[in-house]
Amino acid sequence: MQMSDRMTDLPSLAPPGIMLGIGLGGFFDGIVLHQIFQAHAMLSAVIPLNSMMNMKANMLADGLFHAFMWMATLIGVTLLWRALNGRRDASAAGWRLIGYMLAGWGWFNLVEGLIDHHLLDLHHVVEALGLSMWDWLFLASGIVLILVGHVIARKSSQAT
Repeated sequence: MQMSDRMTDLPSLAPPGIMLGIGLGGFFDGIVLHQIFQAHAMLSAVIPLNSMMNMKANMLADGLFHAFMWMATLIGVTLLWRALNGRRDASAAGWRLIGYMLAGWGWFNLVEGLIDHHLLDLHHVVEALGLSMWDWLFLASGIVLILVGHVIARKSSQAT
């Protein structure tokens, strides 16, 4: 069977893009907010960072979180490898992938923010403030990234 250039015959870039976006969004959250700014840890609203034992428990939870984000990224790379095999629409496909990655990052922010910040109260964007405008802005950033990502993906699909 010959490889076709028609968009309907090509594997979708949505699954790899969204998985990569989730993984990279999680890495950004974990590295920037947890480690560099030390604004919160994975369980800091439940297990306060006031003793070495509690800090170790939070560090373990952060490590498990990063392991899951690493797995999401590896799955995304594997799906991307399969989806790009033999593509001839590389430029438009690249923009679609970027759009889906932004959407995936947005989904990470939205789901992680709703579950960890609001429903389970595991931590907050700025732990010292508790539930604050920063938690709501985190959710809003997720919605914006999802919308912008889908607009980019849709426009690049129409361009080919």
